[in-house]
This record gives sequence, structure tokens and C-alpha cells, in this order.
Amino acid sequence: MAHIVIVGAGECGARAGFALREKGFDGEITLIGAEPHLPYERPPLSKAGLAGAEGPKYVASAERYEEAGITVLTNAVVERVAREDKAVRLGDGRSIKYDRLLLATGARPRAFPGASENSARIRVLRTHADALAIRPALAAGRKVAIIGGGFIGLELAATARKLGAEVTLVEGQPRLLTRGVPEEIATVVAERHRHEGVEIICGAKIAALDGGEREARIHFADGGGLSADLVIVGIGAVPNTELAEAAGLAIDNGIAVDETLRTSDPDIYAAGDCCSFPLSHYGGRRVRLEAWRNAQDQGTLVAINLIGGSDAVSSVPWFWSDQYDLTLQIAGLADGAAATVRRDMEEGAFILFHLDGEGRLIAASGIGPGNAVARDIRLAEMLIAAGSRPDPEALASPGTKLRKLLAA
Repeated sequence: MAHIVIVGAGECGARAGFALREKGFDGEITLIGAEPHLPYERPPLSKAGLAGAEGPKYVASAERYEEAGITVLTNAVVERVAREDKAVRLGDGRSIKYDRLLLATGARPRAFPGASENSARIRVLRTHADALAIRPALAAGRKVAIIGGGFIGLELAATARKLGAEVTLVEGQPRLLTRGVPEEIATVVAERHRHEGVEIICGAKIAALDGGEREARIHFADGGGLSADLVIVGIGAVPNTELAEAAGLAIDNGIAVDETLRTSDPDIYAAGDCCSFPLSHYGGRRVRLEAWRNAQDQGTLVAINLIGGSDAVSSVPWFWSDQYDLTLQIAGLADGAAATVRRDMEEGAFILFHLDGEGRLIAASGIGPGNAVARDIRLAEMLIAAGSRPDPEALASPGTKLRKLLAA
């Protein structure tokens, strides 16, 4: 009986396990995770996870894994992929054979260079345990400094303010959200955070970060400083490629895979945050995406290919973030756009449509209260996937139904 082993018990790995059963695979499935929990969703960690949720939001219950015939190993650390024996070696001495192997090892928070190690005053957020460690500091009267003005840093700031903490957000770039978010939208987000009482410092150069017994301190290059009860570092993520590197697999900003998510070893696949892959909608450009939907989509796709399929990655990148009552959504990749068209909507919401030099829609970025932009961003995603070249004037007009453009 064939045995598929999945290393990495996150959203992607769990989705792949269930998808294998949905696609008819009747062999053995073993899902291996280093944490003590069953697979859980990570986006809620910066929201409900910090606001007092009792436990993680699990992808599925223990009963569902049992019903699906998926063996889940928790607290299990894979130390080596032995390609010569087609086996994974665990830290406790066990060896598990595989016929096909999926690496869904995810990514880890990027550490701040030279920061005090093992300090209770300096934290990152990636796991449920991290959320539990951070939660006590997010209370009225406590001072929290967040390094990093990307999605995770801003979501942390919003949650901390809701819980009553004083928040200072420090960003090294001239503005917030420099990675893939247009300045018009970043400005709206910054204004909202300032309205909620967040102090934002952009263009800050940090010389050192220290965590003492009573406080943490950020030392700026200009000689100034900032003290806080807790500093949370949110400066991006690093793909977990160590197992793949040690096994001799190709690496390129993550575990390098082809359009079917196959690595340089034909019996090993990789999916989710840990891998980089060619994206057909953007001329085969190799990308690595850290996004919840990408983890889900690739978990389903890789399951098909693990059992003999040859489906290629075809989904359009999609990202979202909640900031207080505002929701930011982005479909596609806007860098390289030659023109941008704005559509103003009700309640102050708006969408920016990004076109390449040939008039092809390559991305759409929107922000507004609640789900104000959700439907049109979804339709824009479909236009991007279809390679559409819509009329810019039609895109700008709120009276134009995007679904009509899709049918054109």
C-alpha cells in the first residue's frame, strides 16, 4: 500500500491530507507536526488569539482525521529527509518510510539582527504559544512597541489598541505596507491607526534592541530611544528550507518547485509558505506567497499531483487583512503596473485597478468597511485569471458592473 508522508501540520499540510482522500487515495497518510496541537489556522492569532480565545481555531477535529484515516503525529520533529532510503528520520529515533513526500514546512518570523535572545520582553507571533505569551502585555496601561509596518504588525497594533494598550509602531521604510500595497491604501490604513491612538514612526533606523527584566528598549541610530513593556518583532518571514537544503533539493527563495509543485526530486513535493513556484499569469515569474488562501489552494493542488496528476498552479494571488472595521483585499501582483485606475464606492471604499503596458489587468487593491470591496475584488480576480484587457473608463465608473466586463 502506498504511503504519503506530509511534513508540516499547518493549514497546507492538513488541507493536502483531506484532499488526498477526497481525490480517492486509499493508501496510508501520515501528517507530522512539531507543535503539540492538531493543525490550526494562523490568521486568527493576531486577532482572536490575542484577544482571549481559549484555544487555536483547528482546521479539523481529531475525529475527522480518524474518520479520514490520517495519522497525525504531534510533538514530532523531523530531523532529516533520507532520500536514499525514502524515509524521514524523527528526533526520537523513529524512521518513517514514504512513497511520496510533501514538505509543507511553512515559514518562521524573521529575527531582529542582534536582538537579545530568549527575552520575555521581545516576542514574535507565529504560533499559539506565541499568542499566549504576548496576550498579558496587551492590556490597559501597558506599553507595546511593534517593529514592522506590514500586515502582521498592523493587525497586532489594532488588536493591542482594542485591548487598551498604548502602541507605538516602528517602520524602517518611509511609509507603511511597502510590500505590495499601493500608497493610497497605505495612507488610509495609517490614518485609521493614528485615529485609534497608535503612534507611527516611519523611516526609523534601529541600531539595537535590548530586552531587560523590567522593559525592552529600542535604540535608534540617531541616538534616541523607545522603552516598552513588550516589543513585538514583525519584520517578515523566512521559509523553512533546512530539511530540503540538507537533502540536496534545489532552493530559490524557498524550496524550488515547478508548476506542479514538484521539487528537484520527483518523489518529493513542496507547498505553501515554504516554496517558490512559477506563476503563469505573470510570465512564469517565480514567487513565494505567504497567504492563507495560497496554503489552502496549494494543499488541494498538490494532493492531485501526489497521486499522479499534473495540474499546474493557476490561481491568482489573493491577500486580505482586517484593520479595525476596515478590510483590505488585494488580488494579483501590482508591481510592474504601467497604469492605475481608481473606482470610488459607497462608505468611502475604493478599488485601484492595476494594468500592464498592454492594458491587461494584473491586480486590484481595495479597502473599505466590512465587505464593501469583497465582491468586486473577487470579480477582478476572475478578470485577471482570464487575461482581460478591460476599458479603463469602465473600470473607473461605479456604475459599470464588473461581471459585464467578465462576460465581454
